[in-house]
Amino acid sequence: MSQPATDYTIDELICVCIARQIEDGELVVQGIATPLVLAGYMLARLTHAPHIAFASAIGQTFCRDWGPLSIAHVEALWLGKALGRFDFAQAVCELLPTYQPKEFFRPAQMDARGNTGNIVFGDYHKPRLRLPGCGGIADVTVYEEHVCFYVPRHSRVTFVEQVDLVSGLGVGAGPPEHPAPGPTYLISDLGQFDFAPGRMHLTSVHPGVTVERIQAKTGFRLEIAPDLQETPPPTAEEVRLLREVIDPLGIRDLERLSGARRRAKLHEIIEREQDARTVNIKRQ
Repeated sequence: MSQPATDYTIDELICVCIARQIEDGELVVQGIATPLVLAGYMLARLTHAPHIAFASAIGQTFCRDWGPLSIAHVEALWLGKALGRFDFAQAVCELLPTYQPKEFFRPAQMDARGNTGNIVFGDYHKPRLRLPGCGGIADVTVYEEHVCFYVPRHSRVTFVEQVDLVSGLGVGAGPPEHPAPGPTYLISDLGQFDFAPGRMHLTSVHPGVTVERIQAKTGFRLEIAPDLQETPPPTAEEVRLLREVIDPLGIRDLERLSGARRRAKLHEIIEREQDARTVNIKRQ
């Protein structure tokens, strides 16, 4: 068994926690611009879950193969290795309800019961900030039983008492005759959570993090598991796979950065990809 890693970053811990939620043989779904999720899926594929299948919003494809993370050539994995392609209506009306896949979403806002908002901050007609939109979240949270969340930067901006505009359903939301199943798991840069008591429930704290810090960065009262644990660190092999095989360009780190640091990192990744592609072309 691989030894625990002594040198790892928080983005790597998030990827590892995502991977550990995946069971062999599952269908997992990836949205757009979610490299932490994709890296976690690939890590599961290369370790304990070699028979998982992927469905992706990128190219709207289904495949079993995998490839390293990319920015400039992200479509190559999904379009180049796809076993089949589906349109959006097929996905949300046929594929996802039938196969009940596992999917990780990144909420802009979330309340204690797992209702989410990804459309606006503030009033819809006069928003403080208009967000990219909810994609298929509004559709799939009505029926999906394996909805999970990840939050790379845990703060009161995301975890709020009341969501400004709900675009994804939490535990028991919707009509009484057809309540939404709600999310089952959440990983942030501070800890891991479930929704077992019907609201967000802290189950483990990451090394060096206190319950008090997590509560201070959460805009509502947290439920605390009586058997609260410390999150197990990545193994040395998991870190090696992330850094050397799955994501040598460090694309996963983009979700933890903002502003000028994010722009600089993005330019660096694209330049490195272009340089590597030029080298490969010359070798052929």
